[in-house]
Amino acid sequence: MIWGLSTSAFTLVHVVLSVVGILAGLVAMFGLIAGKRFDGWTLVFLATTVATSVTGFGFPFDPLLPSHKVGILSLIVLPVAIAARYASHLAGGWRRTYVICAAVALYRNIFVLVVQLFQRVPALEALAPAQKKPPFLIAQLTVLLLFGVVAVLATIRFCGEPAHAAPQEKTWICDPFTA
Repeated sequence: MIWGLSTSAFTLVHVVLSVVGILAGLVAMFGLIAGKRFDGWTLVFLATTVATSVTGFGFPFDPLLPSHKVGILSLIVLPVAIAARYASHLAGGWRRTYVICAAVALYRNIFVLVVQLFQRVPALEALAPAQKKPPFLIAQLTVLLLFGVVAVLATIRFCGEPAHAAPQEKTWICDPFTA
């Protein structure tokens, strides 16, 4: 039992939160690249990503595993992203801070997804059983580079609108160095 659930039920909840967080995060991130703010998707992304990170610590472990270190990183950047988005309303440098923290949090989820895929999909596990072989390293490097490009594009193309501005359907593209 973990937090009142069977281990299999807890694992299912954790996995569903992770998948929903990844999907919502991808939609929210591509919205940022398009210069649009998707409030609903953003809320789902941030909430499920926080929940994923928190539930990751519910699994029994000894000693501290790399997955927990990644979870700690996520729990450091997520409050900053939430503060930038909801408390500071993306004003000034908080817009860039939000975009970068959101990209790091989404990258963290996808990094863990790639690890899990290489551990659980037989064809991938055969390619890199100890996750130290080139196929695994190439996959992780590709994801890292892709998220670097996504973060840069989102930072350049997304300009946060003030809370009292027009509806979110309006496109907000700005110079990242003036806002």
